[in-house]
Amino acid sequence: MAGTSAERPNIRQVAQLAGVSHMTVSRVMNDYPHIKEATRKRVLDVIDELGYRPNQAARALATQRNRRIGVLVENAVSFGPTSTLRSVEFAARTSGYAVSSIALHDGDAATPQEAIEHLTGQGIDALCVVAPRSSSLASIRKISIGVPVLIVKPDRDPTFLTISVDQQQGTILAVDHLVSLGHRDILHLTGPLDWLDARARERAFYQRAKEWGVRQRPIVIGDWSADFAYDYARGLRELPEYTAVFAANDDTAVGLVHGFSERGFSVPDDISVVGFDDIRLAAHVLPPLTTVHQDFHSLGASVVDMLRAAIEGRDIPHVTRVPSSLVVRGSTAPPRAAR
Repeated sequence: MAGTSAERPNIRQVAQLAGVSHMTVSRVMNDYPHIKEATRKRVLDVIDELGYRPNQAARALATQRNRRIGVLVENAVSFGPTSTLRSVEFAARTSGYAVSSIALHDGDAATPQEAIEHLTGQGIDALCVVAPRSSSLASIRKISIGVPVLIVKPDRDPTFLTISVDQQQGTILAVDHLVSLGHRDILHLTGPLDWLDARARERAFYQRAKEWGVRQRPIVIGDWSADFAYDYARGLRELPEYTAVFAANDDTAVGLVHGFSERGFSVPDDISVVGFDDIRLAAHVLPPLTTVHQDFHSLGASVVDMLRAAIEGRDIPHVTRVPSSLVVRGSTAPPRAAR
């Protein structure tokens, strides 16, 4: 009967037609290094010709791996965590791995330990933690997980693999851009400082601002939301002394622009605003938003490359920071006193 498992090509048929051992076919399928490119190509051509697809259950039994990555995401409704999860899912799928994910939200009754136990119960081979807080990271350190763990966070860690978009570089680009326009009094509206990305941006801002001689004024601590930034800007009684704002993320920046507008302050004529993320709408708000672009596609690919290397016992890539870039649009201009 057509379509029965008896008619499906198997690994030994692939090996016979390619003129290699079945172990070589297995190594090609698992992207092992040190295989001649001519051999790899010959095996892959035969796989395509036969339409061979490995039996995943048999593969798991043979390798003691399920080719599944677990992802724990905090604040999954935000652009950065959501984009990171999508990019990991895409990179994993193109590498023959599946992803099981679970999200933790503010006010969620589930703990990091319960979330990790849920993921390990699904037979994951490695764990990725996205957008961690310092408090949740402290909890994770106490858990015996039993598989390779990668934390998407700005700083290296003695316990876990780490990688992130370069938060320091992105912040420096934002500050340097404002300084190049002539700004010397810049406010930083941060995200919650328990979030590691927010803390990294805050530290980098103060360091770079000090190097440029920018006025040291207290930060405003936000919650990543446009609503908070809107309320802050809307509540100003008069045009502030600072001439620019470096916002924690694009949502915050958009809220600021809205609030400033309702107070009668023009962006960028009265106040310049720089965001962080480069969300899709950043190019279409009025004025279009100058912002730091995060390359989530490269981040997801790097996460999967590192975890696959750890799972498969290969040398782990040493990339720990993905470069960021600045996209200059209409929300920044020279300070009002300079015009």
